[in-house]
Order: sequence, then C-alpha cells, then structure tokens
Amino acid sequence: MKFEYYGFDAYGTLFDVHSAVSRHKDLVGPMADRVSDVWRNKQLEYSWTRNSMGKYREFWLLTEQALDFALAFVPGANKASKPQLMSAYETLDCYDDVAAVLKQLKANGARTAILSNGSPAMLQSAVDHAGIAPLLDEVISVDPIKTYKATQTVYALVSDIFTAKADEVSFQSSNRWDIAGAKTFGFYCQWINRTGQPDEYHDLSPDEIHRDLTGLIN
Repeated sequence: MKFEYYGFDAYGTLFDVHSAVSRHKDLVGPMADRVSDVWRNKQLEYSWTRNSMGKYREFWLLTEQALDFALAFVPGANKASKPQLMSAYETLDCYDDVAAVLKQLKANGARTAILSNGSPAMLQSAVDHAGIAPLLDEVISVDPIKTYKATQTVYALVSDIFTAKADEVSFQSSNRWDIAGAKTFGFYCQWINRTGQPDEYHDLSPDEIHRDLTGLIN
C-alpha cells in the first residue's frame, strides 16, 4: 500500500538513541551499556509522568535529568562524562537505512515528516548532522503544544500540517507504545521493530511490522 503522507518518530526510529554512549564507552566506564539503557528508559518515563501530571518540561531538560539519574544509579559510571554524552545526543547516529528510504519515498512523490517529543533545537541538530533535511518536508516537535506522545493531540499535528485525514497518513515508529497511540488516532501504522521486541498492546495492533525501514519500499 502506498501513501502520500509519511510520519516518522525520531528517536529509536531514525536516530540510534544508544549511539551517544557508544561513542564514549571508555569514558563512561565498564557498565556503559547499562547507563545507556537506564538513560533511555528514564527519559521516556519522565515524559509519561509529566504528561499524567500536566507538568510539561521540554525534552532536552528531561534528557539531561534522565542522564543525571543513570550516572548516579549505575555502579562505577563516570559522572564526569555528562558533558560529552549530552553533546553526543545532539548529533546521534542515523540508522543506515534512513536516507535511502526517505529518498525513495520522495522520489515516489510522498511527503515526509518527523513527529517527535524532541525539542526543536535538538531535532534540528540531529537532522542536520545526519544530512537528511532535504528529504523531509516537516520536522514537527510537540513543544508548541506542551504535551508528549501518546496524547492524541500530538498525532493531530501531522494531519493538520499536511491537511490530511488520519487514514491517509502512514506512521512509522520503533516504539510500540507510540504505534499504539498513533493507531488510536487513526493512522495506518508500521512498527519498525529494530530490536526484535515482543508485541504488546494487542488491541491496538500495527498494520505492518518491519525489522527496518526498507520494508516501506520493498
């Protein structure tokens, strides 16, 4: 099935959230991978908790707070690595499949957008570093509406900008909870299950499941 409009989650879908720590493993310490996992999990937890409280803070600040927790929580983690890790998060590695798939979608006449919890500055930095700005029509942050996924008004940002009905948009995310939120809104949902996670939210199933983005064009 081909679509005119494609929306993409950013972190974990287009950008490798673990690449920041991977660049500085020796500096972080022997449990660097654990630091990265805790950092990511707390970053998401903080966004959900603040959503439920109605106490929005921009994603960059939540990212910093989550890193502070991870460095304090993981035994032996080098707290002095924080500046390097925060800097690296601004220029996360882009997955190898991203540019080619976006290029093909554009060649097919599709319009493409990022829809992310990320703040505008951190998203722009990641997009510029990856060199994919020419392949995106829109980079949409939740920051203007001060709420995070999976609040339904977040997904409406895509359909509003494209002036499209929900079922005219294909939405891609590696985060299963994000797919559940987008499915509730009415998007056609393609779960990019990069890490082979078990399925969940069985009442809000994705329309398609792919191991990477190449499934969108093959």
